[in-house]
Amino acid sequence: MNLKYFAQLIALSALWGASFPMVRIASPLLGPGVLATTRMAIASLTLGLIMVWIGQRWPREHWRELALLGLLSIAAPFLCFTWAALHLPAGYVALFNTTAVVFGTATSAWLKEDTLTSRKLLGGLIGLTGVGLVVGLGPVEPTREVLQGAAAAILGAFFFGCATPLMKRATRRIEPLAIAAPAHAIGLLILLPVGVWTWPQAHFTPLATLIVFILGVVTSGLAFWMHLRIMRHMTPVAAMSPMFFIPIFGVTWGHLILDEALSPGIYLGGALVLLGAALVTGFNPFRASAVIPP
Repeated sequence: MNLKYFAQLIALSALWGASFPMVRIASPLLGPGVLATTRMAIASLTLGLIMVWIGQRWPREHWRELALLGLLSIAAPFLCFTWAALHLPAGYVALFNTTAVVFGTATSAWLKEDTLTSRKLLGGLIGLTGVGLVVGLGPVEPTREVLQGAAAAILGAFFFGCATPLMKRATRRIEPLAIAAPAHAIGLLILLPVGVWTWPQAHFTPLATLIVFILGVVTSGLAFWMHLRIMRHMTPVAAMSPMFFIPIFGVTWGHLILDEALSPGIYLGGALVLLGAALVTGFNPFRASAVIPP
C-alpha cells in the first residue's frame, strides 16, 4: 500500500473516531432509534444531492445487493453502536469496534476475497493488543447495562466486518458513490419505523441537532464514500485497518470533548497499533510505490 492510501486511512480513522464521543452525547438526548434514523436521512440526502450534481445514475439493477449492504454495513451497525453508547464510554465503544477486523478477516477468507497469512494474523493480534493498552479498560464492574452495551457494540462490529468483503465485491461493478447513496437510503427505510416510533421521546437540543448534522454529512455520508473509494485499491482486510486507529482518535476526542481519562499506555499502545496496521495492510514506508492489488 502506498503512502497516499495509508494517509487516507488515517484521515478516515480520525473522522470515525470523532463520531464515538458525539454519539455518546447525542444518544441519550435523541434515543438510539431517532439518532440512527436521522443520521442516515441526512447522509442519504447529502450523497443523493452529490449524485444529482455530478449526474451519476442510481444502480437500480443492483438493488438486492445494495439492500444487503444497507442492512449489514449501515442500518444494523449504526443502531448497535448508538444503543451501546447509552451504557458505555466513547472509548469503550471504539475499542469493541475493532473486533470488526476479526469478523471481516474470517468472512473475507471464507468468501475467498482475501487470504489469511501469518503476517496479517500477527498484525491483527498486535493491533488488538495496542488497542487494549490505548483504551486501558482496567477493572470494569460487570453490570447488566455494561454487558449489554458491550454485546451491542460487538454485534455492530460483527455486522460491519461481515459486510466488508461484500462491499469490496460491489466496488468492482459499481461506482463508490452509487453504492454509498442507495445503501444509506435503504438503511434509512429499514430503521424508519424505529425512528418514527421513538420520535416523541427525542429531545432535539441545539447541541444534539448540530451533532446529528455532522454525523450525517461528514462521518457517515462523506466518510463512507471515502472508505469505498479507498477500498477499490486494496484488499478487504487492509481496508479495515482504520478500525485499529479509531480507538486512538476516539479516546483522544473523548478526552477533549467529554473529559474521559487518558490511558497510561496510550503511547506504547499507539505504537503497537501503528505496527499492527502496517502488518495487516502491507504498508512499507521504504517501498512507498507498492500497492496491494484490488
